[in-house]
Amino acid sequence: MRLAYKRLSLSPYFFWGLVWLVAVIWSLRVAGVFQGDLVNEGGWSLVLAFLVAVVSPDLSSEFLLLTFDAMLKTLAYAVCGTFFCVVIGSVGGVLSSEVWWQSLGKGYNSAWLVVRAILAIPRAIHELIWGLFFVNIFGLDPLVAVLAIAIPFGAITAKVFSEILDETPREALFALLNSGVPPGSAFFYTLISQAFPNLLSYSFYRFECSIRSATVLGIIGAGGLGYQIYLSLQSLRYQQVWTLIFALLLLSGCTDFLSGWLRQQLQLPSRLDLNVLKLKQHSHNHPITSSPNLFLLGAFVLLIFSFWYVKADFAKLWEPRSAERLAEIIQDVFPPQWIALNQLFVLSTQTLAMSILAMTGAGLAGILLSFLAARREREMGRNLFIPLLTRFLLLFARAVPEPIWALIFLFVLFPGLLPGAIALAIHNFGILGRLMAEVIENLDQRPLHSLTALGASNSQVFIYGVLPATIPRFLAYILYRWEVCIRATVIVGLVGAGGLGRLLTEQLSNFDYQGLLTTLIIFIGLTFVVDVISTSVRRLLR
Repeated sequence: MRLAYKRLSLSPYFFWGLVWLVAVIWSLRVAGVFQGDLVNEGGWSLVLAFLVAVVSPDLSSEFLLLTFDAMLKTLAYAVCGTFFCVVIGSVGGVLSSEVWWQSLGKGYNSAWLVVRAILAIPRAIHELIWGLFFVNIFGLDPLVAVLAIAIPFGAITAKVFSEILDETPREALFALLNSGVPPGSAFFYTLISQAFPNLLSYSFYRFECSIRSATVLGIIGAGGLGYQIYLSLQSLRYQQVWTLIFALLLLSGCTDFLSGWLRQQLQLPSRLDLNVLKLKQHSHNHPITSSPNLFLLGAFVLLIFSFWYVKADFAKLWEPRSAERLAEIIQDVFPPQWIALNQLFVLSTQTLAMSILAMTGAGLAGILLSFLAARREREMGRNLFIPLLTRFLLLFARAVPEPIWALIFLFVLFPGLLPGAIALAIHNFGILGRLMAEVIENLDQRPLHSLTALGASNSQVFIYGVLPATIPRFLAYILYRWEVCIRATVIVGLVGAGGLGRLLTEQLSNFDYQGLLTTLIIFIGLTFVVDVISTSVRRLLR
C-alpha cells in the first residue's frame, strides 16, 4: 500500500493534477468568487426578454436579405482567410519542422528553432488585435478581415503542420537522401505524401475556426454576422439577434457537416489530431470517388466567388500611403513605455486566472457531453435523439462568438473576470465536446469487444477500456485549447470582461500606442509561458 502511494505521489500525472487543483482555487480567488457581490439583480429582466425573443425572430423580408448578405460576407472572409492561412502554414510548417533542416545537413540543426520563434509572435496575438492594427493602415477595407485571419491562423497552422511532419516516420526520407535524391524531392515524396491526410484534415478544422473568427472580426466593423449581432444586441433588438444567431448556426452547421462528410469520403482522420500517441498511417490505395472530386471542384468555385464577393483591395498592400501609415505607427509605438508594471502584473494574473477557469469548465463539460454526443456503431439506428440534441447544444455553444456570450452574461454579472471566464468556457466547451466525441467515435473497438467477450460488464469496459484510451487525448485537447483560450481573453476584455484585454481597449481608445505596445509585449510573454506549459504536459501524455 505504501509503495503504491509512493508511486502515485511521484507520478507526473499526480504532480500536474495537484498543480491544476491549486491553480483553480487560486483563479477562483482572483476572480472574486469568494467575496460575493457578483450578480446584478437588475439584469435578469433583460435576460428574460432575450430568451423570450427566441420564439419570435425578425423574419421580415428586408432583414432576411440583410442577414443573407451578412452570412455570405462571413463565409467569404473565412474562405479567403483560410486560403492564405494554408499557404502560410504550408511554407512555415516545412521551414519550422526539425526534420526539414535535418534533411539539409548538420549545419542547420538549430535553424528550425529560429523559424519557430519568429512564427510564435504573430501566433500569440489574437486576430482581433491584428484587425484593429490593419484598420489603422488600410481603413475599413475587407482586406483587413482577410489579413487578420490569414496571419495569426497561418502561424498557428505552421506550428501544427511542423509537429505533424516531425511525428511522421522518416525512414523513407533518409533512405532517399542516402541514395542521392535532392532534399526537396525526397521530402515531398516521403513525408509530405505520408502526412497529407493529417495536413488536409487540419486545414478543414482551421476553416471551421475561420468561420468563427470572421464572425468575431465583425465587432470591429468588418461587417458580416458578427457586426450585425453586435449592433442588434447593443440596441436591445433581440428578435434580430436571434435571426442572426440562427443564420450563424446554419452556416456553422453546414460547414461542420460538409467538412465531416468530405473527411469520411476521403478516409481522413479526425479534424484535429494532436499526435498524442502515434500518428495514424493511412493507405493511399483506396480510390477517390467522384463525390469528393466534385466537392473539391465546388470548393474551388467557392474560393473564386469569395474573392469576388469580398472585393478586397489587395493593391493597398503595396501602395505608398500604406507604407507611410505603417511607418507612422511604428514611430508612434516605439519606444514602449515601461510604466505601471504593477498594474500590468495584476492584469496578467487576472488574464491567466480567466483562462484557467474557462478551460476547467470547458474541459469538464466537454468530457461529460462528449459521451452523449458520440455516435457509436452499436447504437446506430436507435437512441439517436440524445446524440443529435447534444450535438446541437455543442454547435450552438461554439457558433456564438465569445464576445457575444460575454455581453449576454454582463447583463446579470458585474464587469470582471467571471463573465469573461464563463463566456470562454461555453464557447470552448462546444469545440472540445465535438473534438472529444470524434475521439470516442474513432476508438478501436477490438479491445472493447475482447473485454466484453471475457465477461466484463458495461461499466468495467468503460472504466478499463474506454477511459484509458480517451482521457490522454481529452487532456491534450484541453491543453491545446488553453493555448488558444489565453489569446481569446483579449476579445472578451474588449467588451468589458476584465484582464489585459480591457486595458488594451482603453489604450486603443486613447491612442496610447506606446502603452499598447508594452501591454502586447507582456501579453505575448504570458502566451509563451502558457504554450511552454501546455506543450510540456502534452509531451508527457504521448
